[in-house]
Amino acid sequence: MSDKTSPSEDKKTAASYKPTPMMEQFLEIKGANPDSLLFYRMGDFYELFFDDAVQASKALGITLTKRGKHLGEDIPMCGVPVHAADGYLDRLIALGYKVSVCEQTEDPAEAKKRGAKSVVRRDVVRLVTPGTLTEESLLDSGSSNYLASVSRVKNGDEGHLYGLSWLELSTGDFGVLQLDHLRLGAELARLDPREIIVSDHMLMDEDFQPLKDMLRTSISPVPRAFFDGSTAADRLMGYFGLSTLDGYGHFERVELMAASAVLAYVEKTQLGARPPLNPPQRELSSRTMSIDAATRANLELVRTLSGDKKGSLLSVIDKTVTGGGSRLLAARLAAPLAQLDGIIARQNSIAWFLQQTGLREDLREGLKAAPDMPRALSRLSLDRGGPRDLGAIRSGFSAIFALLSHIGSAAQSEPLPQEIGDAATALQAMPEMLGQSLSEALNDELPLQKRDGGFVRTGYDAGLDELRSLRDESRRVIASLQADYANETGIKALKVKHNNVLGYFLEVTANNADKMMSAPLNERFIHRQTLANAVRFTTTELADLEARIASAGAKVIAIELSIFDRLRDQVLAAVDLIQKAARALATLDVSTALACLADEQNYCRPLMDDSLAFEVSAGRHPVVELALSRDGGDPFVANDCDLSPQAGHDNGRIWLMTGPNMAGKSTYLRQNALIAILAQMGSFVPADQAHIGLVDRLFSRVGAADDLARGRSTFMVEMVETAAILNQAGERSLVILDEIGRGTSTFDGLSIAWATIESLHEVNRSRALFATHYHELTVLHEKLPRLNNATVKVKEWQGDVVFLHEIVPGAADRSYGIQVAKLAGLPDVVINRARDVLESLEEGDRQSPALTIDDLPLFSATAQKEVNKETDFLRDALNGINPDDMSPREAQQALYRLKGLV
Repeated sequence: MSDKTSPSEDKKTAASYKPTPMMEQFLEIKGANPDSLLFYRMGDFYELFFDDAVQASKALGITLTKRGKHLGEDIPMCGVPVHAADGYLDRLIALGYKVSVCEQTEDPAEAKKRGAKSVVRRDVVRLVTPGTLTEESLLDSGSSNYLASVSRVKNGDEGHLYGLSWLELSTGDFGVLQLDHLRLGAELARLDPREIIVSDHMLMDEDFQPLKDMLRTSISPVPRAFFDGSTAADRLMGYFGLSTLDGYGHFERVELMAASAVLAYVEKTQLGARPPLNPPQRELSSRTMSIDAATRANLELVRTLSGDKKGSLLSVIDKTVTGGGSRLLAARLAAPLAQLDGIIARQNSIAWFLQQTGLREDLREGLKAAPDMPRALSRLSLDRGGPRDLGAIRSGFSAIFALLSHIGSAAQSEPLPQEIGDAATALQAMPEMLGQSLSEALNDELPLQKRDGGFVRTGYDAGLDELRSLRDESRRVIASLQADYANETGIKALKVKHNNVLGYFLEVTANNADKMMSAPLNERFIHRQTLANAVRFTTTELADLEARIASAGAKVIAIELSIFDRLRDQVLAAVDLIQKAARALATLDVSTALACLADEQNYCRPLMDDSLAFEVSAGRHPVVELALSRDGGDPFVANDCDLSPQAGHDNGRIWLMTGPNMAGKSTYLRQNALIAILAQMGSFVPADQAHIGLVDRLFSRVGAADDLARGRSTFMVEMVETAAILNQAGERSLVILDEIGRGTSTFDGLSIAWATIESLHEVNRSRALFATHYHELTVLHEKLPRLNNATVKVKEWQGDVVFLHEIVPGAADRSYGIQVAKLAGLPDVVINRARDVLESLEEGDRQSPALTIDDLPLFSATAQKEVNKETDFLRDALNGINPDDMSPREAQQALYRLKGLV
């Protein structure tokens, strides 16, 4: 008879299979959380099973093992220690995974009362996602960790309107905005959220795919019910305990949908817990300068093109000393203001601290002691906080009182700027009694976990002190007992030890065990356990003492936990005041840091108004300048820029920049864009003087990059970004363009660059810097009144080129490409051959493109019609020719006729 079973027998076996109680519990919990990895708590480990284990082992590089069988097959398993779980969570979240944390929800002793084989109750206590992190070890103290949601409604024949809502779970920041599809990508790039939630049907929409490809972040689809507009307002009012939202402004329906969805997602991931969020603040798209994703990347505002923070603008200007200050500075850099009042208020604060050098240094020193109170508050509200979070709030009080003392002294001599005065008012509102309670209750040194105890100061609670004394005295009694037992038995190596299984016990070596188990000692010492090299005993006296110690220890922990809960409740009752104080600390940090930056780097205060001016004297690139000074190289060459309207013209100028590669054109273009951003974020700028009229939108197309994942060549990416600029820029915009058209053939590229300049001049009417190697375009300044030529000075010396990095009026007559190639190390034979070829080309028709451009009509409706007529005429003539029926002579004559038409 064969040993193999038939298919019908396999089905019977599977049908009759019953999983173990523990695996049955796991499968039930996993079934309720199918979209995440399940961290299933078993003792000191979080275990993962089945496909979760396979995925986690690959992602984390940990060993995949097996545990028992399920439906006849081995169960894959891996695990991570509970004490090191944060590190593994960080890696999984960074890879885009979500994790459900399943904890034991009852004491194992209670489970045993239901039967020997009863399983300890477990349940998911938290869903960990990229946008809902609160643990200090998983967060970057200097960066915000935004969770965002995107909603959409139809807008008649004009397409769709979008609602964007975002919150920072670890600080409580909560914002909402209505916008169109053109601005949606720019705002998401500004926020740089770690996770975005959208309705599942919207995620599948083809219109959403381009945005999805651009974001490259974690996108979480949720049911459409999350975005239900009919219940959105009620959900918001219910969360914040309000009867109306009118006190926070008027919200559009699509904004309410987005805000409601993000709240619903928080409640889902936090399993009903409600972190302390600020009521939603409605932002207006006109309040900030719009900067799209491509421009942010090109200008390297918060990270370089390679993804590093070092080398970015933020890394250079960030002199803050607190996590909250660093996050606020990054937020200001990401969203420069487009309103004068706010800009000037920030400038006033910096100017005041520039004059108050002593106060500035005192405040910066005091701010170093200020902890990250908002994130501590968030953990406490979600019951994830520990004694050190309470300690952070206590330290915050101490830092605030010290800062107020310094500010109060300064305010006696002169009035405070509005921003500093508002910050001082928020700090003064902190409840002093709460700070005193925390100082009186908490030890100077605090444990990480509240379950460890030992965080309540001696003398704070008399009952607690009495129990601690009993516990500690009992330990000394045990030490005394060990000495007595050793003398009584004559075994000097006898030890009193403890573990979680046996409790307290006596341990002797195997050689001494016979003596302990022989009369008369065996009547007093009770055998408990025999090991390979040791034997363990107990006594009635030791058992009674153990009971008293365990009772005292448990009571000590219980009292400390109750004190912790009481202090936490007091802190959470003052959450609004503490959050306002934390924002005030961040404001002081940013203002003093920017004043320090301006002082050290010789930045000036720009004149800001609502004109179309853009005039910078001796401007510098902040990142390049600092890099040169650190490397001990040549000093940075400062340059002027004037894009302000000329007399008789209503719009700003366009500068057409020519000059060789490596001469500094790209640096010059970027530095003026960065100066505009710094000015409108309220900072001083790297220049001797600056006068800047508000810029509503900034566009930058600098450098070459491809997008092979989306099937886009370098030239295609260039054209897409240029199209976005020409379709959106207006007269208040600042446009930075570099080498448009260089990715295709000479005449194609020249034509595109030419048409782009004319569009900027005639249609967009923007202030612009346009760098090019097409020297033929410089003749356009004769026909475009707002176009000015500028070039980079160079000097030739013995066949080599020396870059002077100085921008001057005029046009370059050549690109010096061969000289640059020589500097790059091309072989001499190649350089010499290139010179020969260049001379040959220059003797031919090198100047014909310029003459052609000079003769062509300007880009206008009338000229375009003429071009279309000529094109149609030529097309008709070509359609009348049949090459297959022509002799060579007839073909030649036809070509002459066509030449005459042209």
